[in-house]
Amino acid sequence: MDFIKQFSDYTEKIEEYLDDVVPLADNYQSEIYEAMRYSLLSGGKRIRPVLCMAVCDMLGGSLSEPTVIGSAIECIHTYSLIHDDLPCMDNDDFRRGKPTNHKVYGETTALLAGDGLLNKAFEIIGNADVPDDKKILCLMNISTASGVDGMIGGQVIDLKNEKNADVSVEELKTMHSLKTGALIDTAAYCGAVLGGATETEITAIKEFSSALGLAFQVKDDILDYTGNEELLGKPVGSDAENEKVTFVTLFGIEKSEEILNELTEKAKSALDIFGDKAEFLLEFADFLLERSY
Repeated sequence: MDFIKQFSDYTEKIEEYLDDVVPLADNYQSEIYEAMRYSLLSGGKRIRPVLCMAVCDMLGGSLSEPTVIGSAIECIHTYSLIHDDLPCMDNDDFRRGKPTNHKVYGETTALLAGDGLLNKAFEIIGNADVPDDKKILCLMNISTASGVDGMIGGQVIDLKNEKNADVSVEELKTMHSLKTGALIDTAAYCGAVLGGATETEITAIKEFSSALGLAFQVKDDILDYTGNEELLGKPVGSDAENEKVTFVTLFGIEKSEEILNELTEKAKSALDIFGDKAEFLLEFADFLLERSY
């Protein structure tokens, strides 16, 4: 199947599910539903749920389970963006070409909208029509990936190192593997579990997603310096403005591009054991490498 067509098929299922699982409400708390939907349904690449679906699909699994679990991960990702944009964090005014959540609904509602999406994610997983053994594995992995030993921990390191030029390459990689890579890793892992992967296959998929997650962040660092604001949907140069250490500040654009290519090739090589079945994921890695937003 054509890559773009398959990607669109995945995202269409995700959009339909998210629209249904976080509906508009006619009750006293209707504003919070509206705020949650504002960020959740505002576009985005849907990288994490697509990855969950594609891994499961490669292994011959049904798409119904990874659509649900992947969408739960997307709720967590969206909550993290709402909170990242708050004045107490990165203080951003635009996200995906639209005013950030707190600019529309105020800081208090934005904070609660993020909390709502985080809790909604675990409600989705709890209600998912997935065998209990697989559900528990996904639940535990997602909990860790989104917590202090995952995404939250990475954000702590990121904030701690603002205006601190003395950051080692190892600390930078650790920060990104937690802040960005953890949810990408868990999306791929859950897809593998739902698809009935063997231990050998899970190891290969973990190698793929680990390299892919770091490559994704390196590309983000590059785009923050070289990207088009209209395509990105947010201002470029925010990392420099916040005096953050990135791959670009440590290595420069040219070397960062080399690192990006090396990581992408490493990710793709990890899928060798799957042969032609990995075609979409190989093209997916190239898509992330070449993206302009």
